[in-house]
Amino acid sequence: MKISKEIKNQILADKDKLSINEISKKYNLPRIEVKKIITDAGKKAPKWFYVVPVLLPVIFLILLEVILRITNYGYNFNQWKSIGEGKQVLNSNIGRKYFPSGAFVPTTSEDEFDIHKKPDAFRVFVLGESSAEGFPFSPMGSFARYIRKRLELVYPKTTIEVINLGMTAINSYTLLDLLPGVLKQKPDLILIYTGHNEYYGALGVGSVESFGSSRTLIRLILYLDRFKTTQLVRNTIHWVMSLFSSKNKAEAGTIMSRIVKDKYILLNSKVYNEGIQQFKENMTDILKMIKGKGVPVILGSLVSNLRDQKPFISVPTPGYQTADQVYDEAESALKDKKFTIADSLFLLAKDLDALRFRAPEKINTVIDNLGKEFNAPVVPIDSIFDSASPDGIVGDNLIVDHLHPNLKGYELMGQAFYNCMEKNGDLPKKEKAKIPFSEQDSLTRANFMFTKLDSIIGNDGITILKDNWPYKKSKEMSKFQQKDFDNLLQPKDFIDSLAMFKIEDKVSWADAHLIGATYYLRRDDIKEYLKYMNVLIYQYPGLKDLDGALRYFYEKNELNLADYTPKRDGLMALYIGNFDNAIKYLTEANKSDPKDSSVLYNLSLAYSKKKDFKTALELVNKCLIIDPKYPEANDLKRKILNQVKASTK
Repeated sequence: MKISKEIKNQILADKDKLSINEISKKYNLPRIEVKKIITDAGKKAPKWFYVVPVLLPVIFLILLEVILRITNYGYNFNQWKSIGEGKQVLNSNIGRKYFPSGAFVPTTSEDEFDIHKKPDAFRVFVLGESSAEGFPFSPMGSFARYIRKRLELVYPKTTIEVINLGMTAINSYTLLDLLPGVLKQKPDLILIYTGHNEYYGALGVGSVESFGSSRTLIRLILYLDRFKTTQLVRNTIHWVMSLFSSKNKAEAGTIMSRIVKDKYILLNSKVYNEGIQQFKENMTDILKMIKGKGVPVILGSLVSNLRDQKPFISVPTPGYQTADQVYDEAESALKDKKFTIADSLFLLAKDLDALRFRAPEKINTVIDNLGKEFNAPVVPIDSIFDSASPDGIVGDNLIVDHLHPNLKGYELMGQAFYNCMEKNGDLPKKEKAKIPFSEQDSLTRANFMFTKLDSIIGNDGITILKDNWPYKKSKEMSKFQQKDFDNLLQPKDFIDSLAMFKIEDKVSWADAHLIGATYYLRRDDIKEYLKYMNVLIYQYPGLKDLDGALRYFYEKNELNLADYTPKRDGLMALYIGNFDNAIKYLTEANKSDPKDSSVLYNLSLAYSKKKDFKTALELVNKCLIIDPKYPEANDLKRKILNQVKASTK
């Protein structure tokens, strides 16, 4: 018998008021049917009936995640990447996590360190943005490189590891996300220089990569980004959106012109205050974690170009003159030698700049307050730069653009952090310093690993930066938009052209330096050749030495071993002080070409270093017979004769 749902509901409503017989008569139904309806309604579904609908989506997501990982879908966001021989580096894909649109992916410094920390190791992590990375002179020009070189010189028996995690266009959200992985690596010290990108860096309140101002939401998104399923969902959304939008051309312009969403963030506005609060809360969490692990940390106050950088966007701000007006007043005060007033006005002009590429002074106030709260030293980088600047106001003398230091500035930053490390006892404790403190800075600068190519790449990068928005208006950017690098950069020689190729991403940094090294080798400029090769080895210590570097690049088919003639091998051995090998290879070269005056000169020099003055004199005389005007040959002959006289007394 089929009974409607409505009748069943009425029966269930009557069951507490009427007997089964009464209900049977009321609805003209057999007693057995009434009883069955009431009994069935009283039965409870088994627990699995409720659990399965909940578990099925979870099981599906787990299976999907497993399949995506097995098939290597998307990118691996593990923080560290093994590179063999017990070494690891920051995963170069990690930047994609913070820039999911893919329009920009920040590079990393690829600083390698041991997977298993050695007992004698002194391990320092540097956290920050492009200024920490060393832009535009990265990887070799950063203040982290200064600190590494100084530590290596002063503590030669200690395993020094300075790992620079600085990246362009990130902010405190990225630092907060990376920090747990850093703390697992047992750092002896953490250095932090950050704050300029708090508005426009990835996930900042004014960035195109923003998800709003909710820290809870953003941290949840960062947590979910570790799963491949999140990448699949995001990529699917992007694909669907692309179906309903016109095909976009590749975005032109620098990263500065692509990361800005809100160009007008007025002083003390809602978004302005949200950026300050975002920085304060993220940095508070960062310092709590660091201090909770008992790791020493040093903060740096922020410096930017005050004297020579006009405000990018000057608009009316309630209660103030415009940024341009204040900047003009600052310049007038400077001309009148009212330096203190001028400094204050330049700072105010920067704070009134509605385009927030330079951190407002309130960020520095937050840094100072956090330093006091967590008993963390704060290096006054801004004051130190001012002290090293004309009239006590930093400008183009130490800054290449609006906030990035030049090489001298980065060395000054490194010195400032190092001095603070020494003052606070945050230096290696298992070995005594081998060089007096007063001599360390000059020795570090003299041995700083940096090439002409590094310098040109950096300077060309700034030329491009300043040919684009916000330095120029859209109508003035034709050179960059058309990618006419030849006209813009005007390369004058091979190294200039090589730098341009690197900027155009036609060659990597490593390959550019290898090409540069080969260029000097073929010109028999062994000194410059070795400088470039040593920079490569310094950046990639896994190569260990020149022979290791040659093998590595040969296996990559980026070296022609025919370039390594006996003459060049002999010159290399001479430069690095291996005089026995120098004599061996140069003698072989002399047999092939007895009239090569440069071989004779250098062979004579090698014998003189071995104190075989008789042979050295014979060889230098042969050199002068072939080429009486050979550079330095007469000086070498005089030195040999003087040494012969001294030895006979």
